[in-house]
Amino acid sequence: MQKAFIIGSPLEQFEIVTLIPLSILGFNFSLTNSWLFLFIATFLIFFWISLSFYQLRLVPNSWQLVKESIYKITSTMIKDNLGSKGEFYFPFIFCLHLILLYSNFIGMVPYSFTVTSHIIFTFGLALAIFIGINIIGIQTHGTKFFNLFLPRGVPLAIVPLLITIEFLSYIVKVFTLSIRLFANMTSGHTLLKIIAGFAWTMLSMGGILAIFHLIPLGLLLALIGLELAIAGLQAYVFTLLTCIYLNDVLNMH
Repeated sequence: MQKAFIIGSPLEQFEIVTLIPLSILGFNFSLTNSWLFLFIATFLIFFWISLSFYQLRLVPNSWQLVKESIYKITSTMIKDNLGSKGEFYFPFIFCLHLILLYSNFIGMVPYSFTVTSHIIFTFGLALAIFIGINIIGIQTHGTKFFNLFLPRGVPLAIVPLLITIEFLSYIVKVFTLSIRLFANMTSGHTLLKIIAGFAWTMLSMGGILAIFHLIPLGLLLALIGLELAIAGLQAYVFTLLTCIYLNDVLNMH
């Protein structure tokens, strides 16, 4: 009975499973485990915020203290990178920070699913942010926005080459933003699964190996703490880079 709960491959934990098949006009709109855990993350965010908003106190309770801490971290991030212009974008940045934070932490729960471990999610999120930032830049600066790709005083002979290089370096932001989060979540969870499987194998073999399984088990506990820190850090880094990219289009140099 115990073997039924063992995942054979470390990569099986990232498999997207269809829960409710649904097809409309030939398009697949099936509800999957990825959608389910994204919904759970969203629900927990609203539930957590409702707890912190209930009976606000001058001396905050634990729920209110955590909310105010995350609020202050996000507010400081926006103030340092966007200045007063960032106040308008605070609701979006705060929601982005929370959804990534909760998705990463929920993925640490055994037998759950890590939404941010899939490149399709992180790339889609990064692409949507990138498109939105560019729309903001064009609305703010008009055609002057395209000066990002052609600084002043550049010799005419190297203009085509410089525009190509600047454009490619600008586009690559989407990939760096998405791959960083995806790679850290995937590699960390895979490593945890490999070490957990190794410890279980040593324990199941019995004998002296059953005693030495405590070594990989202790390493696993240490790595879980490290992975929790990485989960929070990667949510922060993704949000921070979003602020930096937004600042680039708002305050063109």
